[in-house]
Amino acid sequence: KSTFKMVSENVIYVSSVVVTYWFVSISMVYLNKILMSNEGISIDAPLFVTWYQCVITSLICYVAGLVGERQRAIDASETSYSKVAQTEEVSVSQPPKPIEKKPSFFAQFPKAEYTTAAAKRVFPLSLIFVGMITFNNLCLKWVEVSFYNVARSLTIVFNVFFTRALLGAHTSGKTTACLGIVIIGFFLGSHGEINFSLRGTIAGICSSLFVSLNSIFTKKILPVVDDNHWKLTYYNNVNASVLFIPLILYFEGDVIMASMDAQLSSGAFWSAMTIAGFFGFSIGIVTVLQIKATSPLSHNISGTAKAAAQSMMAFYIWGNKATLLGVLGIFTVLGGSLLYTLVKMNENASAAPSESASSQSIGTNSDAETGPRSVETAKV
Repeated sequence: KSTFKMVSENVIYVSSVVVTYWFVSISMVYLNKILMSNEGISIDAPLFVTWYQCVITSLICYVAGLVGERQRAIDASETSYSKVAQTEEVSVSQPPKPIEKKPSFFAQFPKAEYTTAAAKRVFPLSLIFVGMITFNNLCLKWVEVSFYNVARSLTIVFNVFFTRALLGAHTSGKTTACLGIVIIGFFLGSHGEINFSLRGTIAGICSSLFVSLNSIFTKKILPVVDDNHWKLTYYNNVNASVLFIPLILYFEGDVIMASMDAQLSSGAFWSAMTIAGFFGFSIGIVTVLQIKATSPLSHNISGTAKAAAQSMMAFYIWGNKATLLGVLGIFTVLGGSLLYTLVKMNENASAAPSESASSQSIGTNSDAETGPRSVETAKV
């Protein structure tokens, strides 16, 4: 292939991955907003909606594991070896050289196995996971979509706080300045929000707190599941599916029973619920694809731009009224988050290996809709 053709194909591939990431991420947020607050489709049972999506993600992980196991067996059987030319210079006993083959996409998914020993060790993280996705969906239910990113913008503030409190890491002046920008943007956006919801904003703050805790404990628990994010995704969602049941029965039992002849018998409702669950799993895949196709920095830039587009589109699609302070708050929060990413990556690059490993223990994830999936975290 010519160099020009290879470059063109690469540009097309990267562009398609980024577009897919934007589509899945934005669609997931909008669809969950419908499921949480649309009078014609949704039911007033956010815990039930979240539980169902965890069940769907668990099933997808299980099926993906079966497909992955079969694909790995196929890849192994198709491994071919080159023949070694029989010359005077080469020994006849020399073994053939294996031809490297690129692993299949599905080969990345491990077999979904659930053991009691591992489940017990993952359980504390699963409690945090349940809190994270619950408050995330409650925030989306109670706030306007255009304000959603602002309400959940304090994740990096909690990241730095817990890094310092739990790990004793030093916080630079540049990092503190970035946090200050995000906090200012949070208050600007809150003050400029016309349909401000105190409970929705509190839910967003709680979601940010749990997202931060999730990122810390994930790194501690990953070795339990062989450092495999997909295995951890499976355990978290299976555990969450069980943990949600008593909460649903206590808080939403009456609502669910009252909806048996309405939404719960609607094909549109169950279709939307299933698609949202599929998107929840898919966001983990497209996130990994985007990072591999570009870079961690480019992924964060793409996520920031996506969040801005998501908020701006919400003003039109959902009919949210825009104010100067509201829009200024959105871009101040996103700008501060992006600056934080740049500062942390620069500090990590210049730090000693041991210091770099410590400072990287806390991520910058602004895309916590990333959910019952792995890699990035929350339901929407």
